[in-house]
Amino acid sequence: MADYSVELIQLIDTMKLENCTPEVNVADIKITQNDINRSALQLTGFFDYFDSDRIQVIGQVEYTYMEKIGGEKSKEMLKKIMEHKVPCIVFCRSLDIKEEFLEMAREYQVPILRTAKTTSGFVAEVIRWLNVELAPRMTVHGVLVDVYGEGLLIMGESGIGKSEAALELIKRGHRLVSDDVVELKRVSDITLIGTAPDITRHFIELRGIGILDVKNLFGVESVKDTQSIDLVIKLEEWNKEQEYDRLGLEEEYTEFLGNKVVCHSIPIRPGRNLAVICEAAAVNYRQKKMGYNAAQELYNRVTNNIMNKE
Repeated sequence: MADYSVELIQLIDTMKLENCTPEVNVADIKITQNDINRSALQLTGFFDYFDSDRIQVIGQVEYTYMEKIGGEKSKEMLKKIMEHKVPCIVFCRSLDIKEEFLEMAREYQVPILRTAKTTSGFVAEVIRWLNVELAPRMTVHGVLVDVYGEGLLIMGESGIGKSEAALELIKRGHRLVSDDVVELKRVSDITLIGTAPDITRHFIELRGIGILDVKNLFGVESVKDTQSIDLVIKLEEWNKEQEYDRLGLEEEYTEFLGNKVVCHSIPIRPGRNLAVICEAAAVNYRQKKMGYNAAQELYNRVTNNIMNKE
């Protein structure tokens, strides 16, 4: 699996950080770790297991400690941190930064940034953002649609009708995320996020017609930029020799990037309304999340009926 990085300038723009050392070139600095380091231990001189690839954060606690140990000692500890070539040091709560610290940062080419946010709030926001930006990722062939708030990834052989089903869903008020190619990101052990490549975002291809701009044709409410992957619908040609699940008592799963997602295999025959089937699958999935399983309810009724007859 490939390693990913985020440009520091992207972090500065996204988090609206103040660059206190504009003389330091930030264009070539990349962030590769999705965690941060509050530099309290390093300010005491403890550098064992120090991860210099992380963003360094100084909050009220660290700042107060620096004032307590004095300017010379603080400068010495900050110098040691900068010698490790950390990607940046962020001061929270709009704390005042001494000029001697800024001069040292220019010398070691370590950007000093500042934010008005509280330390805990900033740390939580940055970690959440980095978890998405640095998440393991892959691309799959399919169509991703938001149906009643559930992310349906429709997959199947080329030409089987994925885009046609998505178009019907869009006309029924649901939202397109991506057609043909879906980029997946694993942001946690249970969450996959899907999005469209920039070049094909909001476009859909229909054989015999060509490329359609869904956003312009149906309005901004018909598209969405990102969506969690909650359910996979696999379309396949009807095979009379194959047995298909008719009850749904046991869930089937497919796996992406180590995460399992509920998967339904839908046989295709002329006359089947795929959009309605997808809507029903989404609603049924939501019911199961809320604790109601229609298949289990039917099984219980049948079992109770047999027991009563005995």
